[in-house]
Amino acid sequence: MFKTLLLVVIALVGVVLVYAATLPASFRVERSRVINASPEIVFDHINHLPAWRDWSPWEHKDPAMQRTLNGPESGVGAAYAWKGNKDVGEGRMEIVESVPSSRIRIKLDFISPFEAHNQVEFTLTPSDGGTRVIWTMSGPSPFVSRLMGIFMDMDAMIGKDFETGLASLDTLSRD
Repeated sequence: MFKTLLLVVIALVGVVLVYAATLPASFRVERSRVINASPEIVFDHINHLPAWRDWSPWEHKDPAMQRTLNGPESGVGAAYAWKGNKDVGEGRMEIVESVPSSRIRIKLDFISPFEAHNQVEFTLTPSDGGTRVIWTMSGPSPFVSRLMGIFMDMDAMIGKDFETGLASLDTLSRD
């Protein structure tokens, strides 16, 4: 009986491991929203890293988070490092491309709770009623991430934060 149960458990673990190995080796999370403001106003809130304190969803998850700005406050070379509680972890981001009123690309490096190296992009396009902002994050999905992805929906988890951030950005841009 014990031997049979052990074989079943080993078989189930094997199935989970094989399934995880078949999942995509990269990920992409994307959310968009039309913000009731001009592309110039929205762009300034995203491109100016100190302004993230006013709209970023992670800023509210740990008000005691330690923040360090390096380089310029806006545009290419602007960098922001943080260290916070378990909800925000530790990491660094740096603007690597800044095209006025249309696109910002960010190199995003997480240190903890796990190491990850991702790309973030904000694309802004004029739209009826304001500016359509598309916020994406993409990067490699190593085996451990794919294994965790079987039990946790990363798109849903991060996507909710993106939706919250875009809503805050909309509110801030109207003021």
